[in-house]
Amino acid sequence: MVYHIPALLDESIEGLNIRSDGIYVDVTFGGGGHSMEILKRLTTGKLVAFDQDEDARLNAPDDKNLIFLNQNFRFLKNNLIYNGIKSIDGLIADLGVSFHQFDEPERGFTFRSDAPLDMRMSKSSSLTAASLIQTLDESMLADIFYNYGELTNSRKLAREIITARKEKPVVTTYDLVSVISRLAPKKQEHKFYAKVFQALRICVNHEIEYLKEMLMQALDVLCSGGRLVVITYHSLEDRVVKNFMRTGNFEGTVKKDFYGNPETPFRLIARRGITPGADEITRNNRARSARLRVAEKI
Repeated sequence: MVYHIPALLDESIEGLNIRSDGIYVDVTFGGGGHSMEILKRLTTGKLVAFDQDEDARLNAPDDKNLIFLNQNFRFLKNNLIYNGIKSIDGLIADLGVSFHQFDEPERGFTFRSDAPLDMRMSKSSSLTAASLIQTLDESMLADIFYNYGELTNSRKLAREIITARKEKPVVTTYDLVSVISRLAPKKQEHKFYAKVFQALRICVNHEIEYLKEMLMQALDVLCSGGRLVVITYHSLEDRVVKNFMRTGNFEGTVKKDFYGNPETPFRLIARRGITPGADEITRNNRARSARLRVAEKI
């Protein structure tokens, strides 16, 4: 089984502008696709790779230039300091879920297989999608579906789940699909279920909060001229990355100096972002929603 096929591989590696003696970080090691390409270009340089999924460790090569850390990227700065690294020349993040996680039914990431409602990217975490579904009240569930799935019928969704769980626990992916199926728009069922599952996954793994933490730390550790390279797969995370690269904050508010000149910590390399071409989408359909953004620290 293929662990993961990285989207926009050539474009993202080019965006890093790698020096053979530089220090780079891959905060989403996964199947190692990006990391392997970075390592090919290093002689005396170092690559620090993070991945919170225990399974990813099996993909780490025995390479003198690699430091692999089975950690969430929210602990970026502390781990770099622990390894004697004060600044880096580039950081890459390929966000979202790997093929491996989607294709292992027992992980519960997809509505296409019947499995426990798990959705944890790190098995060491105690919070699962099932525990959210079974314990949160209507208002909190509705907020999750609205904020993280951008679902306009979030209140109805939450009410349907609350009603159903009084009769029978909603603990598997098929349980959930069965409960919400009557609310799915005709001919758009798969898109609807994908948004519901996305919302729960983001909440379980604190994806938006941890992304923001990592980006702030990346700004601290990147040297002047260092590159920040991020691949996103949905509008929520892309908005966070876009605002941060453009303004240095997550609201997208442009701050100006005394003379009215905009203050920003980055120079945008790909102003509108880069998306896969038709050939890549044909080879790897899962790359269709990918968007690459690149910025250089001033």
